[in-house]
Amino acid sequence: MKFCAVICEYNPFHNGHAYQLAEIKRQSGCDAVLCLMSGNFTQRGEPAVLGKYARARHAVENGADIVLELPAAFAVAPAEIFAQGAVHILASIGAVTTLAFGCESGTKEDFLRAARATLGEDRRFRAALKEAMKDGTSYVKARTQVILALNSDIDEALLTAPNNMLGTEYCRAILASGANIAPLPIRRVGGGHADSALHRDFSSAAALRSVLGERSLRAAFAKRRNLPADVCASLADYKPTAYPTAALCALVAADEADLALTPDCSEGLENRLKALSRSNLDYEALLGKVVSKRYTRARIKRILLQNFLGIRLKNVRNYLDAPLYLRTLAVKKRRAEELLSALSGGFPILARKSDGALLKKDALSCFSLDVRANELYGALTGVHSGDFETVFV
Repeated sequence: MKFCAVICEYNPFHNGHAYQLAEIKRQSGCDAVLCLMSGNFTQRGEPAVLGKYARARHAVENGADIVLELPAAFAVAPAEIFAQGAVHILASIGAVTTLAFGCESGTKEDFLRAARATLGEDRRFRAALKEAMKDGTSYVKARTQVILALNSDIDEALLTAPNNMLGTEYCRAILASGANIAPLPIRRVGGGHADSALHRDFSSAAALRSVLGERSLRAAFAKRRNLPADVCASLADYKPTAYPTAALCALVAADEADLALTPDCSEGLENRLKALSRSNLDYEALLGKVVSKRYTRARIKRILLQNFLGIRLKNVRNYLDAPLYLRTLAVKKRRAEELLSALSGGFPILARKSDGALLKKDALSCFSLDVRANELYGALTGVHSGDFETVFV
C-alpha cells in the first residue's frame, strides 16, 4: 500500500479540505490518504473549535482513510519545527511516498528549489540576516528577504504566501531528513489562508471560525454552504472556551525563567510578558501591547499556549531526533486491517491511552505532553475523551 499524507488542522473541516482530499486521490496515484492532524490545540496558539476525535471523524467521513495525531509539542510550534516534527513522524512510515499540501502557486520543482535555497545558510547568509533584522524586522521576514536577495531564481510568492511558506518548510524538512517522500502541491481554491471574507462555498477556516458563535442568518447560511452537514451539526452548540483567562493565569503563575524555555520565546520577551502579567490586562489587551513588526500575533499567542501546556524547547528538539509513536485517531472501518498493517514496522502504534505504557524516554515524555493537552482541553471545554480510543468510521 502507498499512502499520500497531508498535514492538517481541520479547524474546522470545510469544503476546501474536502476538495483537497478529492484532488489528492485524483493526482497522487496512491492507495489511501493519511492525515497527520494537530490535536486539541493549534499552531495559531489557541484551542481547536472541536476536539480532535470529532475533527478526525469528519476527515474520514469526508474523504480521508486514516487520521494520526501530530504530537502537541510539534502542533503548537513555529513553522520550522511544525514541519520538521510532522515529517519526522511521516518518514517513519515506509508506506508514505507522497506529501500533499495546499499552495497559492508553484510546482513541485519550484518548492524543492526554494527549499534547497533555505538550507544554504552559510556565513554570508548569517551576516546578511543580522543586518536585515537591525530595523526590527522579524526573523521570518528578514530570512525571506535574504534568501530572495541571494537567489534570484526563486519566486517571492513561495516564501511569502502563507500556504506556500509552509509547503517550502515541508520540502525543507524532507530534504534535510533525507526522507523518501515526494511533495505534491495542490492549488488552493476559494478564500485565502487568512481571508476573513465569507465566500459562497469555499471560505477559509479563519473566516468560518469568526462566525461560529453568531446566530444571524448570514452566519447560518455561511456555515450551511461551506461546511459538510456532519461538521455543521457538530458545531451547532459551539461556545468559546475560557482559554484566554486560563492562559493569563498560567502566565501569572510562571516566572521569567519558565517563559524563556518555551520554543517561541527569545530576545527577552519573557521579561516583557511577565511585566504585563502584573498589569491586570485582558488577553487581547496584553497581545496588543506586545505584537509589533518584530513579534507577530501568532508568535505571542504560541508563547502563551506553550507556557500553558508546559512545553520546553530543549525537549522538543530531543523529540525531533527520537523514535516516537503513531497515535491513531480515526480509521475507515472497512479498510482498518490493511491501513493499520501498512503503518507497522516503524514507530509503535498507539490506539488508546493505555498503549503509552509501551513508550520510554523521549517518546514517553512527548506522549505525556499529549495526555496533558487532552486533559487541559477537557477542563476548558467539558469534552473528555475517556481512554482516548481510536474511532472507526
